[in-house]
Formats: sequence, structure tokens, C-alpha cells
Amino acid sequence: MRLSHFFIDRPIFATVLSIFIITIGIGDLLTTLGILPGVDWVWTLALAIVGILVIVLSGGLDKVSIVVGPFLLVASLLSILRQTGHLDPKLEASIVVILIGVLLLVSQMSAVPPPRWIIAAADRGDKNAR
Repeated sequence: MRLSHFFIDRPIFATVLSIFIITIGIGDLLTTLGILPGVDWVWTLALAIVGILVIVLSGGLDKVSIVVGPFLLVASLLSILRQTGHLDPKLEASIVVILIGVLLLVSQMSAVPPPRWIIAAADRGDKNAR
């Protein structure tokens, strides 16, 4: 097995890294200008970017991405609110627990398709799929 199998495709990785660096720079600029001071932009924007990537790289919403993607996006927003003093950490924790429950419930709807990787594994005859 080649080492390249363990890494993300270079064009995708370069694009993601570029977008991540730009968003961190914008976040830092917002802090420097005093628009949103005191926010840990690396953590907050990493949550948002990974949330978006989960949805995009999975090819849209499926039973996994409909839980993970929105969860990370909302967690990013809640993180900003908490860090700027607009949200109590205890309230944030309650919202996160409710959110994960709602998203898990939504993922069980029959209109939400299974992930492509599960379907591909089932087509290959993988015993652990589905």
C-alpha cells in the first residue's frame, strides 16, 4: 500500500488549507479591529469548516452528514456566542445535547439517504455494511 493512500487528495487538501488560512485571517482581522474581540478563531472556524466539508465531501446530506455537519456548524456559532459573553456555558451544553438528539432523530427519517460509502460497501459485498 502506498503512503499516498493515507493522505487527502492534494488539490482538495490545498483548497481546504487555503480556505482555512483565509478564514483564520478574517477572524483575526475581526479581533484586531475590535469587532469580535477575544474569540479563539482557530477552534471556532475549524469547527465550521469541518462541518461544511463533511456535507460537501459526502456529496450532500445523508444519514451521517445530516448529523455531523450541522452539529459542527451550530457548535461553531455557539462557541462564538459563548466566547463573546452572549451565552452561558451551561446553556451552551444544554443546547448541544438537544441539538444532537434532534439531528439524530432527523437522520432516522426515510427521506434521508444512507451515506454513499455504506452503499458502496454493500455493493462490494462487505458483511459489515448496513
